[in-house]
Amino acid sequence: MKFEVIDVNAYSGYKHNERPISFRFQGKDYKVVEIVDRWYEGSVESDKPHMNYFKVRAEDTKEYILRYNNLFDKWSVLIKD
Repeated sequence: MKFEVIDVNAYSGYKHNERPISFRFQGKDYKVVEIVDRWYEGSVESDKPHMNYFKVRAEDTKEYILRYNNLFDKWSVLIKD
């Protein structure tokens, strides 16, 4: 899987970057209208950093997979080939 780093506006309530609200991808801004699914990956081991994944539906009706890397405080989106 290939991911591209993007800018995300996220809701920070109980924890930092709790869930995405909107994101900028390929020069366009997208509002998240629904979080379809969410899952986690990784561990405290350095070779598998903790990642939060969100399958979201944007206002353009398309679904995107967004990933948040806790270690580097970076968001990315899955690039479909």
